[in-house]
Amino acid sequence: MSGDDLGAVASLQDPVRRVVYDYVASRGREVGRNEAAEAVGVQRTLAAFHLDKLVEAGLLESGFKRLTDRSGPGSGRPAKVYRRAPGEWQVSVPARDYRTPARVLAEVVELLGADEQAEHAARRAGTRLAAPGEDLGEVLRRRGYEPYEEDGRLRLRNCPFRLLAEEHPLMVCSMNLALCQGLLAGLGDGVTTARLDPRPGECCVSFSAENP
Repeated sequence: MSGDDLGAVASLQDPVRRVVYDYVASRGREVGRNEAAEAVGVQRTLAAFHLDKLVEAGLLESGFKRLTDRSGPGSGRPAKVYRRAPGEWQVSVPARDYRTPARVLAEVVELLGADEQAEHAARRAGTRLAAPGEDLGEVLRRRGYEPYEEDGRLRLRNCPFRLLAEEHPLMVCSMNLALCQGLLAGLGDGVTTARLDPRPGECCVSFSAENP
């Protein structure tokens, strides 16, 4: 645990700031001050205060963008917008380091060519993470995937394994798919299909009731 991580997480202690952060993070795009204020039910000045504090903490990043199609004289200045920052923060007391052994194990799997065995293990692990009859979306939220629906599919805004996926994309994405397939088996869901469906900045898996 670093001081920066602790400070970033501590900044979410304020209930209004936490709701503002959750709203921006859930959009997957830039959010203006007016939109954030209306969404969480606070005044624009208060929303702006919390948004800027979240930028200071490193949890959000800001920029400027025109929020209408108008251009030229009279169109006004670009509005300040916010979106979730790409970093990640972890707090453990006392400090723990699970990233280093995860990286070491990922390298061992690749060196031994044990990708298939890793997928089998991930699928078995997935079955243990869900109970029959549970809601798929709730299980995915609990695991940090941040699911959302789009065009009849359940997509995942967050990759819980982002750090390893960047370093070992083929192996980690295959394991993630197997884990998600295991979740479906654990739920007893014989209709929904998990498949690789990568999007920039999101998880590589999506769910749908379509045939693969």
